[in-house]
Amino acid sequence: MQCQFCRQGETKVIDSRGSQDFVIRRRRECLVCGRRFTTYEKIEESPVKVIKKDGTRVPFDREKIRDGLDKACYKRPVSPDQIEQIVNDVEAEILETGEREVPSRHIGESVFNALRLVDQVAFVRFASVYREFKDVNDFVEELEPILREQRLDRAGALD
Repeated sequence: MQCQFCRQGETKVIDSRGSQDFVIRRRRECLVCGRRFTTYEKIEESPVKVIKKDGTRVPFDREKIRDGLDKACYKRPVSPDQIEQIVNDVEAEILETGEREVPSRHIGESVFNALRLVDQVAFVRFASVYREFKDVNDFVEELEPILREQRLDRAGALD
């Protein structure tokens, strides 16, 4: 590693720490000038492509997931940290598969399932766009399992 101050190539690692998103932080000291600096190492990843509904392929972009979640969670009690956690979880799930191409349907289902656990109204908003609801019947079909769960929870609470 080349020193950023004197441009010599002899440094030693003083401290090494892992951090989020597969990044390693290294504190280094130049053996020539004695100055210290920090470097970050990140695993070089093969770019994942998303196969859209029309068959086109685009680079995976975690910001698109965040944008969709921001819209679904607008004026809902969902914190930015919760949204970031969903984005991280979905991205990690995609990377763990090791696949170079992922259908957009798979990404949507992952977001869909995560959001269902966080906020039901935001979930329905996301579902209405993701599942392309055409009419009220589509909403009712999506809401029936949620309403059934709530009825069972209430019945269990009354026992």
